[in-house]
Amino acid sequence: MLLAEVAATSDAVAATRSRLAKRAAIADLLRRAAAGDQAAGDRAARDAAADIEIVVSYIAGTLRQRRTGLGWAALRDLPPPATDATLTVRDVDTAFAEMAALEGPGSAQARSSAAATLFGAATDREQAFLRGLVAGELRQGALDSVVVDAVAEAAGTPPDAVRRAVMMRGATGPVASAALLAEDPAATLAEFTLEVGRPVRPMLAQSAPDLAAAFEKLGPDGKTELCVDVKLDGIRIQVHRLGDDVRVVTRSLDDITERVPEIVDVVRALPADRLVLDGEALAVGPDGVPRPFQETAARSATRESTPEAELAAQLQLSPFFFDVLHADGRDLVDAPLRERLAVLDEVAAPHTVRRLLTSDADAAAEFFAGALREGQEGVVVKSLDTPYAAGRRGAGWVKVKPRQTLDLVVLAVERGSGRRQGWLSNIHLGARDPEGGFVMLGKTFKGMTDEMLKWQTERFTELRTGDDGWVVTVRPEQVVEIAFDGLQRSTRYPGGLALRFARVLRYRDDKSAAEADTIEAVRTLAGF
Repeated sequence: MLLAEVAATSDAVAATRSRLAKRAAIADLLRRAAAGDQAAGDRAARDAAADIEIVVSYIAGTLRQRRTGLGWAALRDLPPPATDATLTVRDVDTAFAEMAALEGPGSAQARSSAAATLFGAATDREQAFLRGLVAGELRQGALDSVVVDAVAEAAGTPPDAVRRAVMMRGATGPVASAALLAEDPAATLAEFTLEVGRPVRPMLAQSAPDLAAAFEKLGPDGKTELCVDVKLDGIRIQVHRLGDDVRVVTRSLDDITERVPEIVDVVRALPADRLVLDGEALAVGPDGVPRPFQETAARSATRESTPEAELAAQLQLSPFFFDVLHADGRDLVDAPLRERLAVLDEVAAPHTVRRLLTSDADAAAEFFAGALREGQEGVVVKSLDTPYAAGRRGAGWVKVKPRQTLDLVVLAVERGSGRRQGWLSNIHLGARDPEGGFVMLGKTFKGMTDEMLKWQTERFTELRTGDDGWVVTVRPEQVVEIAFDGLQRSTRYPGGLALRFARVLRYRDDKSAAEADTIEAVRTLAGF
């Protein structure tokens, strides 16, 4: 498939706010990708499958390569655009894969040369589309959920069947190619089941302002027994065990097995040979108190031999599991939580998250207060009757924290003055707009330590897309967790509201910008 077809569909999707129209445009594109290039004859099935997977990624606004090594500077001075559209999506994917593989001396120059060759073969519209892909700034409103619905429409299958297959496969592209090229899409989608060793998208929790609201949502009669888990301030992990083979992945399904041998050892010692466990990993001090999140994050992210990496490597991570999806041949995804917890206690004790089963809101409040005294993040209240809703914010899980927080995206950063001279300081905060882009909600420089200022100066210099001498605009990629005291109406910002007394809690490298809180969620929280 030609890249020009994808760029044209991206334009059509960006031009409408109608979810149905977006879905129809993407479905039409996917059908054409599945049909192949008729002028060149029938394309082999593997080529059509490759096209579909690339198209799914591009129309959702992402490259298949997590990191290409291309900075904004490499995209400033592009060669003149081509006159004719000749680039195929596979040409582009291959070029970015080759750039991503470059490393060592001379790699930066080789990458810039490869980028110039690629962009020189692109038309003006294709160059703009590719720039948006590289910078993560395609504002077209084609979220993964819209793409999943488009796959269902193109394949003529129920959306729920596609969603479940995507959850089990952990990616949309392979499911799309399988469904669109199958003689019996429904039967093909049903083959995507839980497989030990292949990560699934994790279930996520909704939010409640306080414990009373969580209990009202899940047990409004006041008699329903609920599960109250301690919410640990660590990194989300999903662990797969098949005999002695253990795999540990993060919330974003990045494989960190080699970096956490102590977790691998714990799992190998558990009394089950086939397991899929969901939980958290965190560094705990000798006194049993959790270490700061940054230390846990640094330990799990250690890749290179640097002084910081060596210090992080001295920390030991401990796993704490709160759910089980599979145990010794038994799939538990569709089983109610009460049943899953019984199995979890059999296979993962004593490495489980502390929990309370109760219908008493007062007892839950005491448990919540105890968790906070221990230095934990809060609690997650769960319905005991719900299955594991992989890949979604299931209605059966509700998280409660002692403060209002939002995960926002840094849109720009201002140069510091006074004691902060020479650092990038005041950050501009945006909530995600499901239709594309981000909506600014305010600024803050509060809560930043000197270490954080140093880190963010380096980070936002790397993400810089513009600089007027005072405000540095950046690619909207970095997620930051912000605590605030409230929301107020504001005519200063385009969203019509602003954060009150916003302060930085931590930067969230475990979340992508696509997982940031939406402007709708912020408005709901504000009651607007």
